[in-house]
Amino acid sequence: MLKAAALSVDGRLYNISLEVHAGECAAILGPNGAGKSTLLNALAGLLSASGGIYWMGEELERIPYIKRGRMLAWLGQESAAEFAFPVRDVVAQGRFAHGDDNQRIDEAMAAVNISRIANRAVTELSGGERRRVFIARALATGAPIQLWDEPASCLDVRHTLEVYALARGLASGGACVLVSLHDIRAAYRFDRLIVLDRGKLVADGPPHDILTAHLIRQVFCVETRFLTSLVPELPDGEYI
Repeated sequence: MLKAAALSVDGRLYNISLEVHAGECAAILGPNGAGKSTLLNALAGLLSASGGIYWMGEELERIPYIKRGRMLAWLGQESAAEFAFPVRDVVAQGRFAHGDDNQRIDEAMAAVNISRIANRAVTELSGGERRRVFIARALATGAPIQLWDEPASCLDVRHTLEVYALARGLASGGACVLVSLHDIRAAYRFDRLIVLDRGKLVADGPPHDILTAHLIRQVFCVETRFLTSLVPELPDGEYI
């Protein structure tokens, strides 16, 4: 379980309380500047924040750093690569707190279809390929808490859908998964939405329950007549 109790970050996040449980695949949704990345960074222990943060029932401040590396996988918003490490070596960084595990590294690369580029320098890759490398690094940790900030940035449609399916698969396997999004259509692929606006929690619940015309208009400033084009329903009742 991942828990925030009255979590605040000066000028960016205000009194956020929530719990994301093992087996749950949740998404943070909101416009630019809503506080999505700030919340994820705070939950990961990367930002100074007031309030309580708990990982698997333990207070974050009391968890030793090496244990943190085993408990949580972090995927930041940026996928820049400063050094020309081979792809496989970058993915293997996810095992720093565990020790090498070639099988898990291979499985993580295969999950995002980068096995064929395992020996290429990460600096030579496209933005989308680099993104998948860093997703594989998060997968390689095997951590029970997965925090992914805009995982689909730079990805084409096929790989975007695969990444969301991976997130759901991790949750089905018992992980606690929390992902940030911009795309309203993608929100319907998650069990639960946590909607932020100007640093405040404004809605929390199943997508079909809380993504009303009123909420979208209030948070995203989109007129009602545009809503059906944003969230089209497919013939079988599924949503894009």
